[in-house]
Amino acid sequence: MESPKIAVLVPCYNEALTIGKVVSDFKTFLPNAEIYVYDNNSKDGTAAIAKEAGAIVQYEKKQGKANVVFKMFREIEADIYIMIDGDDTYPVDCVQEMLNQFTENNCDMLVGDRLSNNSYKNQNKRAFHNFGNNLVRGLINVFFGSQLKDILSGYRIFSKKFVKNYASTIKGFELETDLSIYSLNYELAIEEYSIDYRDRPEGSVSKLNTFTDGFKVIKLFFNLVRLYKPLLFFGAVSAILFVIGLLFMVVPIKEYFEYKYVYKVPTLIFSIMLIIVSLLSFMTGLILDNISIIDKKNFKVRFNSTK
Repeated sequence: MESPKIAVLVPCYNEALTIGKVVSDFKTFLPNAEIYVYDNNSKDGTAAIAKEAGAIVQYEKKQGKANVVFKMFREIEADIYIMIDGDDTYPVDCVQEMLNQFTENNCDMLVGDRLSNNSYKNQNKRAFHNFGNNLVRGLINVFFGSQLKDILSGYRIFSKKFVKNYASTIKGFELETDLSIYSLNYELAIEEYSIDYRDRPEGSVSKLNTFTDGFKVIKLFFNLVRLYKPLLFFGAVSAILFVIGLLFMVVPIKEYFEYKYVYKVPTLIFSIMLIIVSLLSFMTGLILDNISIIDKKNFKVRFNSTK
């Protein structure tokens, strides 16, 4: 039986200090894989170092990690895809074990879990990153009924079916959140493999902004809940508006029973408007939920027909 073609995808932006080691590590531990480094407007010679180390180097001018990965997914043909950051924070020596788990369990996506063994907590020196990881993980697990341990890991293995069917409109570091929620929504086979995370070497600088990118991830989460679980989202909005409408209606009703006349007519009108909007919101959720169900059915047909 012919061995599966494996492609290593390394999206890069200013990783000259570490990219050479990442490429050489894969050359050592996965010698038959093709290593692709897509440079995203680096100004420190990242592309030249990657090429010298033996990687296939391409370029993406649109700034943002998601833009780079989308181009990789479109252009690269393989049976198994390994995505990893070029900052040398993820271990490569365990990649064969990860591949074994991926193939034996017929996964669509395998995630390198940095959180279960506390290696990320112990190594990461950036304030609030651990809090942000736990917050996003908690929200997704509650809303999607999952038990994932690491939502934001950049070390993942994908099947060809996953790569060729994945679609999104995001651009930057929200990619990992989108990948996780996308997989949960379409009920794809996801597993995790515990890895030993290590912080960036001295002199290597993270491109993440704790608060700006954290806000983007939270915003993306609620947008995806609205997209993938419209009845839950619009139902919650409907319930909130309905309760507020009833609260505003208390005073006009009390006036009517006491004086047989409503003095606060604007308050009554406002409360009725809130209740009407809440009903419209609920109906919107019902309609979009039916569309979402049809989309899932169409996705399964398309996904299962992908070779």
